[in-house]
Formats: sequence, structure tokens, C-alpha cells
Amino acid sequence: MTFEQSVSWWCYVGLGVEPVDLLQTAKSIGYTAMELVPVEQFALVRDQGLKIAAHQLHVPLEQGISHTKYWDDIKRQSDESLKLAVEWDIPMLIAFSGNREGLDDARGAENAIKHLEPLARAAESAGIVLILELLNSKVNHPDYQCDRTAWGVEVVSAVDSPNARLLYDIYHMQVMEGDVIQTIRDNHQWFAHYHTAGVPGRNEINARQELNYPAICRAIAETGFSGYVGQEFVPLGDWKAALRQAYDACHVA
Repeated sequence: MTFEQSVSWWCYVGLGVEPVDLLQTAKSIGYTAMELVPVEQFALVRDQGLKIAAHQLHVPLEQGISHTKYWDDIKRQSDESLKLAVEWDIPMLIAFSGNREGLDDARGAENAIKHLEPLARAAESAGIVLILELLNSKVNHPDYQCDRTAWGVEVVSAVDSPNARLLYDIYHMQVMEGDVIQTIRDNHQWFAHYHTAGVPGRNEINARQELNYPAICRAIAETGFSGYVGQEFVPLGDWKAALRQAYDACHVA
């Protein structure tokens, strides 16, 4: 069994695409799930025969688990998110390190480990996997702390829970460090979810961007990964054609 593919809601509905059109198109192409869907649209996704692959554990992403001062709010949100995930059969919840705000990376990692540990225990009880997202701090998210694979692996490996893993965003990590396929081969045991987009620009997966997604997705499949690869790019042209092209580029038979 190989992995499935999902679609990030915000990339399309944010451009004015009608939700039902998006859901029906995605399903007809072969996608099996959506992610980052507003709570009030969960029922619509389910009614259209799709699953919800992932949702946020807490927001905003700038205020995350690296800082003690945000802990009370994160804990409150995480309790609510875990209940929601159980109710709607959502397998993964996305956590964020937050911005550095002057915090050095060693102390940020210590704080993140301390805060992620109890969240992971609660996730184990609920049967949900928490995925700490890797984002670039160079272009899209200035000052974000979990901006390198090594830092993320340090945190989730120290938590020592099968329910604490990383969301490896291929676009973001290409911007920050490159060497995508070797990174996946070396660290795949820590990756529970993947996101895509073209580099540069975070747009379509096509011949005008630098990442070889067929090769990357073959490498993902070779690790035995059976979760979701989520399409999270913002199309500049025909969004239906872009979704089809992306699905085909990432599909591994």
C-alpha cells in the first residue's frame, strides 16, 4: 500500500473556488482527503465522500510551543482540537514552534520538548498523531523557529512518543536547506505527513519549477510511507488542471 493524496482547502477557496466544486473535482481526480478545512465545513467534506487528513492543533503559528508564555492558550486549544479530531476521525493535528522572538534555538528546543511531551501523551490516548510543521524562515515565515529538519528531529525524537512526529513540507525545506530526497531517506521515520508546492513561488508543480516531484514521491514511497502527501500550492492558472497535474506528478503506483 502506498500513500494517499490530500488537498489544502485554503489554497483554493481563498481564491474564490466554490467549495463543492473543489471537493467534487478533487475526488474525481483521485484525492481522498482535504486538510486545513474550517470547522464549519467539516460536514460538507464528509458529505462529498472525502476525509479530513489534518487540522491545526493550535493557532496562530507565530505563537507556538517554543515559548512558555503561550502554553496556557495552546493547552486550551489542543484539548479542544483533540476532541474535534476524535469526533471527525482526523488522524493528524499540526503543531507549530512559533517564532523565535529572540529565543536561541537550544532554549527553544528545550521548551518545545517540555511542552510537546504532555500534548503527545494526550494524543496517544486519543489515537491522534501530532505533527510539528517545518516552515521556511527565509521567505514566507520570518523568525519561525522550526525551520530546519535537524531542529525538528531533535525535538520530536526527545519527546519519545510515536504520536509526536514532523510535517515535512517539501517546498519550505527546499527553500531552507535543499537535499530533499536524501533528507527523506535519512529521516523518514520522523515524518508523518508531507506538503508540496513548486519552488520558487509556492505555485503549481510543473516544468517551470525546480523540484522533481515524481522522483521525490518515489523516494517517499520507497520508505514504506502510507500516510498523506498534501498538495499545498497556490495555482496561478487553471486550478483544476493544476490539481490534476500535481496528482499525476506525485502518484506512485
